[in-house]
Amino acid sequence: MTLAASGFLTIDGAQLEYRLIGPQPSDAPCIVLLHEGLGSVGLWGDFPDKLQAATGASVFAYSRAGYGASSPVTLPRPLDYMQREAREVLPTLLDAIGFQRGLLVGHSDGASIAAIYAGSRADHRLDGIVLIAPHVIVEDVSVSAIAAIKTTYETTDLPARLARWHKDVDNAFRGWNGAWLDPAFRSWDITTELAYIRVPVAVIQGVDDQYGTARQVEIIQEECYCPVEVAMLPKVGHSPHREAPEATLRVIAEFAAATLPAPVSQT
Repeated sequence: MTLAASGFLTIDGAQLEYRLIGPQPSDAPCIVLLHEGLGSVGLWGDFPDKLQAATGASVFAYSRAGYGASSPVTLPRPLDYMQREAREVLPTLLDAIGFQRGLLVGHSDGASIAAIYAGSRADHRLDGIVLIAPHVIVEDVSVSAIAAIKTTYETTDLPARLARWHKDVDNAFRGWNGAWLDPAFRSWDITTELAYIRVPVAVIQGVDDQYGTARQVEIIQEECYCPVEVAMLPKVGHSPHREAPEATLRVIAEFAAATLPAPVSQT
């Protein structure tokens, strides 16, 4: 199957929008981008293009069901929605795009999904994972920030601003926000999966992340038996790839050069 530069894939009964930069995933090492809890293909901006230029790898981004122009989901989302994405959807998607070797690069929810996938499957094609602002447990600061953004969503023009990135804004927002604010979600914990990761890990964390503390990084270092590289970026919040794109690209490019099976160029 030859992928167009953009389009839709039917995965698990859903139409998922995607964007591909560079070679086919079947022909070159591929970096698969997994977006945040309110993210989409579009919200990555030009980061995928810069990442492709910095690494020489194929870069594939997609919007999970309920986000971007992808099919909506039934609400409320199940509280194990990240585990389901990692164990049921992502394996099928990687097969569908012809993924042969490469990295998972995830941000926030996407980072958690990458960690769950790596810790749940012995996928010989996976050479490493990059976790940008990951969550492995639920912290008070996370819940407080997510509760605050719910108020913002209900009292400001945030829905109109998000409409630029999501076909069904309410489906995207309520699915993510409702799960995180469910009292039962406080017990969500993926530390068990961390112990089973068998590929190198790079963590990129903003020192001023409003959605998580350095404790998330510490747990990853404590629980993983594989090599873990950490980049703590000063004066950076929850979105290092937007707030400090050059530093974030540098970390990923150096990690890709060290882990991907074929040489990659760096800018």
